Amino acid sequence: MPPPPANALQRRLHAARADLHARWVRGPVSQAAFEFLAFGIKQAWACLFGGAMLGLLMLTFLFYPDGAVISRYDFLVLAAVAIQVTMLLTGLETWEEARIILVFHVVGTIMELFKTHAGSWIYPEDSYLRIGAVPLFSGFMYAAVGSYLARVWRIFAFRFTHFPPLWLQGLLAAVIYVNFFAHHWLPDIRLGLFAATVLIYGRCWVQFRPDVAYRQMPLVVGFLLVALFIWFAENLGTFAKAWAYPGQENGWEMVSLAKLGSWYLLMIISFVLVATVHRARPTKLTR
Repeated sequence: MPPPPANALQRRLHAARADLHARWVRGPVSQAAFEFLAFGIKQAWACLFGGAMLGLLMLTFLFYPDGAVISRYDFLVLAAVAIQVTMLLTGLETWEEARIILVFHVVGTIMELFKTHAGSWIYPEDSYLRIGAVPLFSGFMYAAVGSYLARVWRIFAFRFTHFPPLWLQGLLAAVIYVNFFAHHWLPDIRLGLFAATVLIYGRCWVQFRPDVAYRQMPLVVGFLLVALFIWFAENLGTFAKAWAYPGQENGWEMVSLAKLGSWYLLMIISFVLVATVHRARPTKLTR
């Protein structure tokens, strides 16, 4: 059975789930449908911060007034901080998850500073809350990935079989991160990195609990699925003119599928950071 919920809101949600299960589940077909619905709801719950940020990007693109006292980018920074504070005060986010998000914010901002200097993408609007060419809200977009991974790990009570040693995962993550910078001067080794992810994680299966029973899938498939959804979100972000890649300055076009590979590799870095934090607690990583 799932562990007891941590706070009043979670207890109410847990009770509502149990009530719906008792009323609607009558056999294997209804159980499968209920589990599928529960999986979708839990995924949406894990995406709470990222979904809120994506919604803000779209809403401010459509409705933010011209000539406002606070620029759109600065408003996004203040709104992101407000969302984070609210999630912490209401117990929707734990302090452990907040620490993960802070690390993602720093790691992402460093990458943003380099990539904008190299001309990989631009932020076309003015703002005060920025470092160089990078508005501070951009770090929260990386933090949204960290928030999702930390929350989905907790909400689905992840367990793993054939979990690779953390030192090996950390080495892979470090090489991936360096390659994001070094490929501007040296050969891009991402094809080798893709192969390395399969070698290191190929035997690893993630076990997750959408309802009561555990289900499982290959971890590399999970990485790819999450990267795909981030790529969809990135298309929405560029459509909302939050940032622009070369070729999008004069009109929107879909983000290159090559970015899907970049997000897949970023998922490795993200996963290793979250896994390292979870090691601080006794976590069962075997069947």
